[in-house]
Amino acid sequence: MNPFVAFMASGIGRLVRIVAGIVLIAVGLLSVQGTTGIIIAVVGVVPLLAGLLDFCLFAPLFGAPLSGPKIRAGTK
Repeated sequence: MNPFVAFMASGIGRLVRIVAGIVLIAVGLLSVQGTTGIIIAVVGVVPLLAGLLDFCLFAPLFGAPLSGPKIRAGTK
C-alpha cells in the first residue's frame, strides 16, 4: 500500500482533510472577495466531505479503493 494513501485513510489523515477543508472555506468566505472567494470555499467542501465521509479521492490514482475502511482493511 502506498504510504500517502495509508496516511490519508488514517485518523490523522482524515483530521488533516477536515481541517484543510474548514480552512479553505473560511479563507474563501472571509478573506477573498467576490467570485474567487466563493470558488475557494466550494473547493474546500471537497476535502471536508472526504474527511467526514471517510473516502480518499487520491486513492484510486494509486490503485487503492475509494473507501477509507477498505483501504485500512487492505481490500479492494
